[in-house]
Amino acid sequence: MASEQPDALLQIEDLHVSMGDREILRGVDLTILEGETHVLLGPNGGGKSTLLNTIVGMPGYRITQGRILFKGIDLDDMEIDERTRMGIGIAFQRPPAVRGVKLRRVIDVAAQGQLDDAAIGQLDEELSLGHMLERDVNMGFSGGEAKRSEMAQLLAQMPDLALFDEPESGVDLDNIAVVGAAMNALLKGEGRISERTRAGLIITHTGHILEFVNADVAHVLYNGRLACKGNPLDLIEEISSHGYDACVECKLCQTFS
Repeated sequence: MASEQPDALLQIEDLHVSMGDREILRGVDLTILEGETHVLLGPNGGGKSTLLNTIVGMPGYRITQGRILFKGIDLDDMEIDERTRMGIGIAFQRPPAVRGVKLRRVIDVAAQGQLDDAAIGQLDEELSLGHMLERDVNMGFSGGEAKRSEMAQLLAQMPDLALFDEPESGVDLDNIAVVGAAMNALLKGEGRISERTRAGLIITHTGHILEFVNADVAHVLYNGRLACKGNPLDLIEEISSHGYDACVECKLCQTFS
């Protein structure tokens, strides 16, 4: 089991997670320090979205062993809203549509009523929200609009830990650039780690989002375990050339015991 570190923002220890009778995560250890941005790679069905959904507290994900610590506090019995207030935010791969609730209202709730019209206007300018603000959340939104909606909510919330589930999925190149710039602004990726305050965990299959976001380390989640880690661009290149099976054993990775 990983030892506790006083400067760890997120610390995951020997995490086993099941849905129904199926075990998906089989002993994940992961530490993210304040200011770090981590990338999560891996084949479909390997448990990447399960890990993010478990961190944020989505129903249906049952921790059978291990624990998740955020700011040194065990999240086990906390509801989603409690985790959100502690400083955890998430942008879903396929964000839900919410009939009867305007995007402007959700952004205001995410910001705990702290955004004035000028701040809303800045979000509108950065993310080209336009008429989306007065529409029901994600109702009839294109893929790019839904991702920009998610980013507006995260930028309003300004969480200490931001989780991103495939931010480039279903998004064209123009929207990837807009979403990527917003992610980098949120994570303050251009500054030194020692000068940053927020951390991120990003799931990506293609790696396209890393053209816009500075990431510090990548992990490969394989068969429910973190198989290796290394430089994000190096790992993506290795996977593109040889697949995940070869990546797990490659010399670029620092293999976990």
